[in-house]
Amino acid sequence: MHLFYTPNIVSTSNHYVLNEEESKHAIKVLRLTQNAEIQLTDGVGGWYTCVIEEPDSKKCRLLIKNYEAEYRKTIYKLHLAIAPTKNIDRMEWLLEKATEIGIHQFTPIISSRSERKEVKLERLEKIAISAMKQSFSAYKPIVNPVIRLNDFLNKHKDSNLFIAHCLDGDKKYLNKIYLEKQDCIILIGPEGDFTDLEIESAKKLGSKEVTFGNQRLRTETAGLMAVVEINLLNR
Repeated sequence: MHLFYTPNIVSTSNHYVLNEEESKHAIKVLRLTQNAEIQLTDGVGGWYTCVIEEPDSKKCRLLIKNYEAEYRKTIYKLHLAIAPTKNIDRMEWLLEKATEIGIHQFTPIISSRSERKEVKLERLEKIAISAMKQSFSAYKPIVNPVIRLNDFLNKHKDSNLFIAHCLDGDKKYLNKIYLEKQDCIILIGPEGDFTDLEIESAKKLGSKEVTFGNQRLRTETAGLMAVVEINLLNR
């Protein structure tokens, strides 16, 4: 089976025409023919089962056979707010894997020790879309623009916040303080970690301190651990 991302599709229509890029991929690359069955998603839970009516490499026309809303919707929403790594490939790898496992929002945050303060949002969007299609998911994570940590904390001060860091403190494992089915935001710092002041600022806004064990993890590894743990706790 093949999945195509079609954010502008309307659930009330019986037909849909793939854009030129997706049409070319379907007909020229995948070599799909008339009556071949494919799936479409709008990235926000809409799931469409279709067959190819007219296999045109520029305007591939489809017949929509079935539509399902909130396809495989999760019982929780996870927002990962993480400092971009100096090597951007590591951050892109994390977004890809997090999307495959299950994540709802991804925000690059800038803290005092951040070595990278810019990311290419368009590039991250493409990675999220590709990973969504690869994992056969109906949900594309929202990829937010870069924001400073203090601004992010003020914006989400009423949320269920968790902050992971390597400093001493009253840190607990997620399975001890996270309640399943809860929406949450997990904060992960840069290679040099959050500062004492940043951690205290987060705690004053209700953020709970968490640890992923005794080993010192890379930023992207800690991010992946957070995604995996929340996913497992909600199974």
